[in-house]
Amino acid sequence: MAFFTYIAACNSNTAIYIGVTGDLQKRIAEHRSGHGSSHTSRYRIKKLVYFERHETLPEAIARERKLKRWRRAWKDALIEDNNPNWSDLVMEASFL
Repeated sequence: MAFFTYIAACNSNTAIYIGVTGDLQKRIAEHRSGHGSSHTSRYRIKKLVYFERHETLPEAIARERKLKRWRRAWKDALIEDNNPNWSDLVMEASFL
């Protein structure tokens, strides 16, 4: 089974959320329906802008913790290196 560390953003890209899941499609659907977390619901974070695949849950959690400690500019650079337009990657994630 694969696990994912992901970054989701609001439409204006001003608010982001970093999380871990074993089912990326389901988790993004939860965010979109307002059942993700209070932070994602409050800031309308519904767009998947970055994700990484990990073989184990501890690897995914370690990466999440590391990313959460990064400065915002570093997180933005990580997203922009992989997704320059901050496009919604939910379709790409459906092929995993």
